[in-house]
Amino acid sequence: MEFYQKELQLPSYRRGFHLITDTILEAIPELAQMKTGMLHVFIKHTSASLTINENADPTVRLDFESHMNKMVPENAPYYVHNYEGPDDMPAHIKASLMGASVQVPITNGRLNMGIWQGIYLCEHRNHASGRKLVITAYGQ
Repeated sequence: MEFYQKELQLPSYRRGFHLITDTILEAIPELAQMKTGMLHVFIKHTSASLTINENADPTVRLDFESHMNKMVPENAPYYVHNYEGPDDMPAHIKASLMGASVQVPITNGRLNMGIWQGIYLCEHRNHASGRKLVITAYGQ
């Protein structure tokens, strides 16, 4: 079994949900050599997250952002942790709800996802700097 691991620095993204599947694949070309394996992507931040969902219609990403903002609003009177502004605590809650990693099977050198699936960076901060990902591919 072979293991490949890379740390990827993403550029700054505006708040919202962004497809990053191609960026991940470009960062780990060794994946194309694997017949069977797994890709694990982990984000090293507490105010952004990762998920897998619709990769074709951008309105899905807009709806995700709208729903998360309604479900976890800014300026809730019970938030104590607001040192970095009104999006601070909501970003941490959203990141925990969405998750810090995704895992995808590798089959014949490709991600074995559904035809309409892609990996999203879920940016929950208004003014975040670039995010760091740890990408691990393993298999044979």
